[in-house]
Amino acid sequence: LTGTSREQRAFQYLLAHAIPGDPHHILQTFDQWCYHCEHLSCVGPDKGRIVERVLLEQAPLRVLELGTYCGYGTVLLAQGLPPGARLYTIEGDPQHAAVAEKVIRLAGFSEQTVELIVGPSEEVIPRLREKHGLINANLVFMDHWKRCYLRDLKLLESHQLLAEGATILADNVLFPGAPHFLQYVKTCGKYHCKVHRASLEY
Repeated sequence: LTGTSREQRAFQYLLAHAIPGDPHHILQTFDQWCYHCEHLSCVGPDKGRIVERVLLEQAPLRVLELGTYCGYGTVLLAQGLPPGARLYTIEGDPQHAAVAEKVIRLAGFSEQTVELIVGPSEEVIPRLREKHGLINANLVFMDHWKRCYLRDLKLLESHQLLAEGATILADNVLFPGAPHFLQYVKTCGKYHCKVHRASLEY
């Protein structure tokens, strides 16, 4: 009725209630909106703890996120980066990217720390090194269209964008599910796989 999207309404709520420059409070405010107002398919606090644990264990200097959406996962990743690290995040939907850009900057992250790239992942990935300066990624967080997981992983491999010992963290591989991706990573012999059990968002 208002003519604004759920994502835009969530951002208006952030503006009214979140503390600018405080990533943790930005995420908490997002969670309040999603629990009590409207559901958004953000990572959420339950799976967020898994992401935080991986960041703490790996301390990656170059992180790639596929599927920025509203910027929740981006803020979650960015707040856990070690000093001097850089996060590249790709979003295919320009309207979602416009909201995410504002959320990322509201959380206090500059373009030197977080670079948001708008475009289809299959077009952006081949240009990451040449156009955006990503030599390779130590951590990749996949949270975009599940049908694209396998295609994009193979693109990352073929363009040598995975650092030695890189970690691939893929959300929602069981539900709604990415069966071809799962089969590939389990059987190709390049990866050691671990499934983290978690509830759905909110």
